[in-house]
Amino acid sequence: MRLKLLWVGKTQESWVRTGIEEYAGRIRRYLPLEILEAREEKGAQAAAMRERECERLAKLIPKGGRLVLLDERGEAMTSPELASFLSKNRDQGTQDLVFAIGGAYGFTDQFRSQAFKSISLSRMTLTHQMVRVFLLEQIYRGFTIINCEPYHHE
Repeated sequence: MRLKLLWVGKTQESWVRTGIEEYAGRIRRYLPLEILEAREEKGAQAAAMRERECERLAKLIPKGGRLVLLDERGEAMTSPELASFLSKNRDQGTQDLVFAIGGAYGFTDQFRSQAFKSISLSRMTLTHQMVRVFLLEQIYRGFTIINCEPYHHE
């Protein structure tokens, strides 16, 4: 299985980039990981920005990729549940598991309809920049759970 993370806009803060690099490196010990950025839309109405950003994200999804949205409306999962989800996808032969983080105005309904699953990291509102690090850390945590490594404690 290959893992792809898609998000809108460049990572602004150096400390966020450091966190991304740290957890991306850890994840790559388990499977290939590619991180792709879609250009952020600026200066338009919210609906138009959302539409254009989702079009750009859609172009980054490989054919047959299984799309998972990070969305405030998504399913809340525990870390062990995410680990189980990752494991099942790997074991079922998913070639490309694609996680997408939208821009400031989220996803269009059309883009949402393409998703295999939608998950939420928190019921609280989080910045799109920090969600990048949180998602990577949770994916790493998931693989340590799958491999019975001493990182996650219950």
